Amino acid sequence: MATQMYSIEVVGSQEVPGEGKPRRSILCPDKLVQSYPSNKGNTNITTLYENFLEGVQRSEGGDFLGFRPIVDDVPQPYEWLTYSRVQDRVTHFGAGLTHLGLATQQNFGIFSINRPEWTMSELAGYMYNFTSVPLYDTLGVSAIEFIVNQTEMETVIASADKAWILLDIKATLPTVKNIIVMGSLEESLVFEGKTLDVNIVAWTDIERNGLDKPVPVNPPSPDDVATICYTSGTTGTPKGALLTHKNFIAGIGSFHMMAKHQKFFIPSGADTHISYLPLAHVFERLCQAVMISGAARIGYYQGDTLKLLDDVAILQPTIFVSVPRLFNRIYDKVLAGVKAKGGVAAYLFNRAYATKKDNLRRGILEHILWDRLVFSSIRARLGGKVKHIVSGSAPISPDVIDFLRICFSADVYEGYGQTEQAAGLSMSYRGDLTPGQVGPPQLCVEVKLRDIPAMNYTSKDQPFPRGEIMLRGHSVFKGYYKAPKQTEETLDSEGWASTGDVGQWDERGRLVVIDRVKNIFKLAQGEYIAPEKIESVLAKHYLVSQVFVYGHSLKATLVGIVVPDFETLGLWANSHGLADKSDQELCEVPEVQKTLLKELATFGRESDLKGFEILKNITVVSQQFTIDNDLLTPTFKLKRHTAKEKYNADIERMYAEIE
Repeated sequence: MATQMYSIEVVGSQEVPGEGKPRRSILCPDKLVQSYPSNKGNTNITTLYENFLEGVQRSEGGDFLGFRPIVDDVPQPYEWLTYSRVQDRVTHFGAGLTHLGLATQQNFGIFSINRPEWTMSELAGYMYNFTSVPLYDTLGVSAIEFIVNQTEMETVIASADKAWILLDIKATLPTVKNIIVMGSLEESLVFEGKTLDVNIVAWTDIERNGLDKPVPVNPPSPDDVATICYTSGTTGTPKGALLTHKNFIAGIGSFHMMAKHQKFFIPSGADTHISYLPLAHVFERLCQAVMISGAARIGYYQGDTLKLLDDVAILQPTIFVSVPRLFNRIYDKVLAGVKAKGGVAAYLFNRAYATKKDNLRRGILEHILWDRLVFSSIRARLGGKVKHIVSGSAPISPDVIDFLRICFSADVYEGYGQTEQAAGLSMSYRGDLTPGQVGPPQLCVEVKLRDIPAMNYTSKDQPFPRGEIMLRGHSVFKGYYKAPKQTEETLDSEGWASTGDVGQWDERGRLVVIDRVKNIFKLAQGEYIAPEKIESVLAKHYLVSQVFVYGHSLKATLVGIVVPDFETLGLWANSHGLADKSDQELCEVPEVQKTLLKELATFGRESDLKGFEILKNITVVSQQFTIDNDLLTPTFKLKRHTAKEKYNADIERMYAEIE
């Protein structure tokens, strides 16, 4: 019996020295997807504005945007705006922006955490063909200045706290004329704006002005720029990716076609998505656009990730989209809890887990006994109703993917993409439970692998071709805003975009992301190190919360900065006479460092890390790597250069101790 393939080589493609042949999904071997049919069946959806209208039509007046009002610091139950109500408000707000002076394809800023006004502001941009430019302060003030000035931004829609940030640096933002404030408007903000010659106005006042003085909508074309999305990057000046309506719709169309072939899902009005991943980035915006295309509900978290699971418990989403970091924490907490309980509870969990893991090989996700008896309490952590889990932004461990399928009885998909492709490069298929792969190319792109001789990766490698992941198609961006040199470095004359990631094709034509071109370094003995791979392994240890792996090119060994999981470390401390120690004090106890180093070495070897990938010294610290302390990007990737600078003294000391 022939092996089922997920992708095939493009028919008629020519062999190019130093490259593999491009591949497409088996679902679209002849023509790439760039739109999707309307529910009415007589037209195709080609822009994000039409996508919104499609959602309104499919919703039949159903709920759309949900939020939790905060009364006396207490979050209330979710309140909802319907699709039709949002359409009215967006129409009025967009007209109000026109009266404020915004013109076709003019840039405007959005500066806030996720909330209904964020989405409505962007939808207004789609409706009247303005170009949104999200801002986020986690990159630092200098990045905000760079983005605002490069885009010559005159109008910014911001929450009150972000509006103050803009006013504080107004002297370096000469183009900013208007700040539209979401939520209540403080007189002090208006007064400060007047002193700086900035018009401060409430979001609802712009909406009211558009209601009083309607303006006909100004629909965009597929090739118009929908947004300029600045990459968070780990170093250097942000780059603004020019993303068109077609770029996003191609990705949405790919999901619709996959769903038609029962390889993915398209949400309906019965589905609910929780929005907490930053809307300043394409991953969450693509997710929202997919939700809108099927008329699903979108509920926003209250703005504090520490309270996210409280919001999830109230909202009870059916779709949960997140990043591996959160899934890893759930995995760690559950397994640590099982280990701590021991006895009958641990026996039942392990037996149930083994049974369901064995069933996964036969494609079975549910178990009539164990789901109710053992896994219902774990399922409740995500609200109890999750049917679909999507992981993206970074690689997720196969063990964790199996864990999610077993404990939540949900379809789990792993996606792969970047800002430059509107997050649409590849996605694993429903029913394919093979861990470690991110599926074939999305139906809107074709993908090839380019040799990297310096790293010994080639498209001729056996048994699996390897190389830098390159793609071409309808979701690929137009280039970087006002940056022709950087655009030329990423996009070639034939439309192929380089990703900087290393991939391989498996035996069934699925993509496996195995390395990062830029994050690879070589140790003194010539061994190449992929630190992210090592970090993803060690972060699964129950005593570890976060880890930063570093290797010097003149040294033969690796060292690391480790943030412990203080909940599980506390249990260890209690049994070793250290119960009176604070988190910071525990980190300074030599026995803690010694124990963690030994545990990680053993765990690393058990996880098939090579000898040169085992940490030889560590420093234990109590401060988490976060967006706020600039050690993580807004998509929760470690800023390696910043971490190296912060912990340089510790790194030098660790190497001195090894010698």
